[in-house]
Amino acid sequence: MKKWWMIRAGDYNELMPIWKDQGIASIGWPQFGNPKQYHFKTEMKSKADSVYSDEKPQSRNSWVNQVWRFSREIQKGDRVISYSKEKREYIIGTVTESHFYDISVGNPDYPNTIRVNWEDNSVERDSLSQAAKNSLGSVLTIFRVDQWGDEIERLLNNPLSVPTGSNEEDVEDEIVEDLVAKAFVMIEDKVDKLDSWEMQELVGGLLQAMEYNVQISPKGPDGGVDVLAYKDAFRFEKPIIKVQVKHRKNAASAPEIQQLLGANPIDANSLFVSTGGYTSHAEAVAKHNSVKLVDLEELVRLVVQWYEQMPKDKRALLPLRMMYVPE
Repeated sequence: MKKWWMIRAGDYNELMPIWKDQGIASIGWPQFGNPKQYHFKTEMKSKADSVYSDEKPQSRNSWVNQVWRFSREIQKGDRVISYSKEKREYIIGTVTESHFYDISVGNPDYPNTIRVNWEDNSVERDSLSQAAKNSLGSVLTIFRVDQWGDEIERLLNNPLSVPTGSNEEDVEDEIVEDLVAKAFVMIEDKVDKLDSWEMQELVGGLLQAMEYNVQISPKGPDGGVDVLAYKDAFRFEKPIIKVQVKHRKNAASAPEIQQLLGANPIDANSLFVSTGGYTSHAEAVAKHNSVKLVDLEELVRLVVQWYEQMPKDKRALLPLRMMYVPE
């Protein structure tokens, strides 16, 4: 199968005229030097940790992967596309020479270069299927787009052809659902990295967002209750909620549920939070005694729902950024 690559023409599409004039495509990260000097990707990662020490580890890993891919995987005969923001169209070309490193070719800030025979014809973005447009909209500098090669070739040969595939609204819904699902998994991973004390603080902050007064047990023996939540400052008004928080890989057991039930105040409602889940026996005991169980997935759902109302110091335990998607 023919490989197709999407390569972005600089941060602001500023490389496009140079690319077409010189018959090239290029990417940056000159601080790595010639990527061919590294025999293993781990060597390049070590270099990235040194020259990009102020950047996030996730960003450094992404850059290493992209430079490695550009210098090792793109071969003569592969197809390349790039997006022209001004004309809202994709230009298409064929690789005629694989990677070389040369600051004298094109823009010196983008010394990793391939030679490309760019075609005169282009493909308008609006003529692509919604699925293709969404996929090609990735913010990565370089990535594979093999699955859209046939559609792009067809539009090159017949610009008026109708895109095939799923209903556009269905595709958008699937993409939004996928984004939300991935975001929740990422948040779960962040929550999982909190220590036990920070987890108690997070649960306390969640109850504060729900307009409860909260008392979080200090470090040390807690008598089976990590958090007390009540509606008024004097604890006269019910419901009073007593909370046990278990932050570990192991599932919470039935005796632990019973310990919470037996802890003071006896007449309070019981909430058990366990990021490791629950044994079947624990679930049975909780159901029989009206104990509310919250696992990691449910905790993340509640935190996302109440996040904006949580105190700032509790949100600082789990910094999140709001993202907008099409309705």
